[in-house]
Amino acid sequence: MAAQGRGRGRGRDRGRGIGDRQALVDMLVDVSIEAGRAILDIYEGEIATRVKDDRSPVTDADEKAEAIILKRLAELAGDIPVVAEESVAAGAIPDISGGTFFLVDPLDGTKEFINRNGEFTVNIALIENGQPTLGVVHLPALGQTYWSKGAGDAWRRDGAGAAQAVVVRAAPDDGLVVVASRSHRDSATDDYLADFKVADLVSAGSSLKLCRLAEGAADMYPRLGRTMEWDIGAGHAVLAGAGGSIIVIAGGDVAGDVGRPLGYGKPGFENPFFVARGR
Repeated sequence: MAAQGRGRGRGRDRGRGIGDRQALVDMLVDVSIEAGRAILDIYEGEIATRVKDDRSPVTDADEKAEAIILKRLAELAGDIPVVAEESVAAGAIPDISGGTFFLVDPLDGTKEFINRNGEFTVNIALIENGQPTLGVVHLPALGQTYWSKGAGDAWRRDGAGAAQAVVVRAAPDDGLVVVASRSHRDSATDDYLADFKVADLVSAGSSLKLCRLAEGAADMYPRLGRTMEWDIGAGHAVLAGAGGSIIVIAGGDVAGDVGRPLGYGKPGFENPFFVARGR
């Protein structure tokens, strides 16, 4: 199932650098949908949950989806390193010193998956020189897919429907619509928002929050808590393609340049606190 624009083909010749970006993003959309089908097979049955060393939950769906994505990425672009959540948890950390790598969260929103509320995503991003330049976010249970391959080039498709361009909106005069984490909302977020005129506060899970900004359904997403690069890389790519941004804000235990764009390839892959915005 191709994304939009030109037809499918080899997105990358081994050893020749990134080639046809439209073909690459088309193929990554296909990969995310394939992984999503494997996730739904488990979602519709009994969900067995385990706890990782960092106390976060993991299921068979996380691992099966990641195995599918890693296999397909090896076939499509075998010389680009892949930083994938479950592989990193198992100690498999690739050399990313070349500055270009894929960032994979096979099932973002595991708690949403376990709670069966549908707000979980498959995420694949391409990072170049510290920034997400291409990304795909697929919501298997909701049948929605978002993708971007650069500035001014962000899209959404519902099921097998036609792709629709998405773009951030200007902040309304009557106040911001803010999306906050469904599973990680805290008083620090409320304190941060006290400095803004907020018209509505909406809870959402996973990288769906960034996609809601990208399509102009919300205006701000502050995150004053722990996140990893794979949690937000693909959503960041979609948001940036739609005209939005993610900026480092003060606070937390991870150092970051406050006021600067959030970067990738950091030691440990942990993010500082940040705020994502439309315009």
